[in-house]
Amino acid sequence: MRDLKYLQLLSKSFPTISAASTEIINLEAILNLPKGTEHFLTDIHGEHEAFQHVLKNASGVIRKKVEDIFGHRLREWEKRELCTLIYYPEEKLKVIKAREKDIEDWYRMVLLQLLSVLSNVSSKYTRSKVRKALPPEFSYIIQELLHEFKTDPNKQDYVHAIIATIVTTGRAENFIVAMSRIIQRLTIDHLHIVGDIYDRGPGAHIIMDLLCDYHNFDIQWGNHDLVWMGAASGSEACIANVLRMSLRYGNLSTLEDGYGINLLPLATFAMEMYGEDPCSLFKPKAREDEPVKQKHMKLVSQMHKAIAIIQFKLEGQVIDRNPEFGMDDRKLLHKIDFNKWTISIDGKEYQLRDTLFPTIDPSDPYRLTEDEREVMDIMKHYFTHSEKLRKHMRCIYANGSLYLVKNSNLLYHGSVPLNEDGTFKKVKIKGVEYWGKALFDKVDQIIRQAYFEEKKREKMYAADFIWYLWCGPSSPPFDKDRMTTFERYFIAEKETHKEKKGHYYQLKNNREICEMILNEFGVEDSKVSHIINGHIPVKTGKGESPIKAGGKLLVIDGGYSKAYQPETGIAGYTLIYNSHGLMLVQHEPFESAKRAIEEGHDIISETTVLEFSNKRRLVRDTDIGAELMRQIEDLTRLLAAYRSGYLKEDDN
Repeated sequence: MRDLKYLQLLSKSFPTISAASTEIINLEAILNLPKGTEHFLTDIHGEHEAFQHVLKNASGVIRKKVEDIFGHRLREWEKRELCTLIYYPEEKLKVIKAREKDIEDWYRMVLLQLLSVLSNVSSKYTRSKVRKALPPEFSYIIQELLHEFKTDPNKQDYVHAIIATIVTTGRAENFIVAMSRIIQRLTIDHLHIVGDIYDRGPGAHIIMDLLCDYHNFDIQWGNHDLVWMGAASGSEACIANVLRMSLRYGNLSTLEDGYGINLLPLATFAMEMYGEDPCSLFKPKAREDEPVKQKHMKLVSQMHKAIAIIQFKLEGQVIDRNPEFGMDDRKLLHKIDFNKWTISIDGKEYQLRDTLFPTIDPSDPYRLTEDEREVMDIMKHYFTHSEKLRKHMRCIYANGSLYLVKNSNLLYHGSVPLNEDGTFKKVKIKGVEYWGKALFDKVDQIIRQAYFEEKKREKMYAADFIWYLWCGPSSPPFDKDRMTTFERYFIAEKETHKEKKGHYYQLKNNREICEMILNEFGVEDSKVSHIINGHIPVKTGKGESPIKAGGKLLVIDGGYSKAYQPETGIAGYTLIYNSHGLMLVQHEPFESAKRAIEEGHDIISETTVLEFSNKRRLVRDTDIGAELMRQIEDLTRLLAAYRSGYLKEDDN
């Protein structure tokens, strides 16, 4: 009999006909359940409060379920309050306890309401999966309540008696918190983050804390994630970029509070070197929710300029080490005329807006001074030895990749590099040309090598390559001809600020191109196959649609970052893929968790149904379903081996 050795191994787990049969029955039952709900978000950019709220309210799904369940049975303010309780149970309980005169009566009422919601959201899962999601201390009671609540209307007295006992024993608050969290967890079965958790906003570390403890998620790395990954891998050019962007947006909490990175050495150096320099071009873009105090503004501006100059020097060194990157045009310091204070770019001379460069040696402009070298040595130590950052990087590597194929969808951040004629662009890496899926696979491998490689030369190259992915012309997560950081700081003429996008960004609207990309990555072309893409904000307020190429491509960067909300006109998208089809949820700006708790103020979201089917997609229609069917096939062969006498049962 074929594969007898494999079946012998399988028999260790299923030693009898009964055990194998039971497992087949169990797997077949799972195959016929509705598929779990997937949520897709992208470009969070440190906006932790909005992100947390979107997860808590499941992009408006919980509010819709409360509406469907209770309809006219509850008043609008009661439904709003129930939703807020589910989102923020501990905080909302404090508000309600201060208000309610008969708190025990309120406990009994709200526990029944929560049970109704939990019964609804758990209905598409197996009892086993629900059980695993339950907190151990309440597991048995919640299972009992759910079972009797769903199955026998004649047992309402039994259910009410259990709830009354929960209240009289003083466990109501803990129970409410537990049930609220289970509702949140079961409403989102799988979370996809299609790139860019880091930069701009103040709470990337808070988002990572949440994700690292999340039940089921993945990340498709964006360019802003990669520059942090490069920094954690020891790339000094990436470290300088991370520091510069944090200072540019006045966002120091992620560095200092989140990762314990001490900025005092940089501050001391900046004050010594730029003490008389107003650094007016480097004034940070302060946020309303994290203002840089006026008395600190000058110092932050000086630090900003100091690290920017260091960055340009370090990037010049990376370019010199890696001629294959083809980025000589991004070395600009040696093009400065220090007599006329002009710079020559693309054959044209421009006047510099700032002429104070005390650390640049015109004869050797890319060499760090001794003081700059000391600052970078200290910063590198902080970035590579921060325990919190290490934890988050291990999490982002373990749960992340450059792309993902899941349930007939292809997820990536940025682009697939293309030529003008729509063919895949060939990118040379260490003398070998890669394109399409092979390029993504090779880049993914190098990214991992940067963090985990122990050989010094290989690690340095991989770390340099991550910097290239941040700003290189053929980088899938970036894909522009240049990053004009220097020009935006020092040259007034806007013509120098332009960054020409790769051909992908024009061709992505072509359905045939998208189908070619899907085919290249092994995604079976069907009505349910899509490319899900982040990176480029959709200008919804100006009439731009996130739906491209006749529905084959979905660009879901809607502007979680407050810096982009004036451009997009909204505050982010969530793409929801459930058993009924595909929905796009458009979010309005989130004010604050405080207002949500005190006033029941939710994110206002508008849902657009993209694809709907009366025939629900089942687990058997998913990647998990395909794996389960393979398991059933193996177990069926095991049964045949038992029954034909090739294997004997083991009842012991």
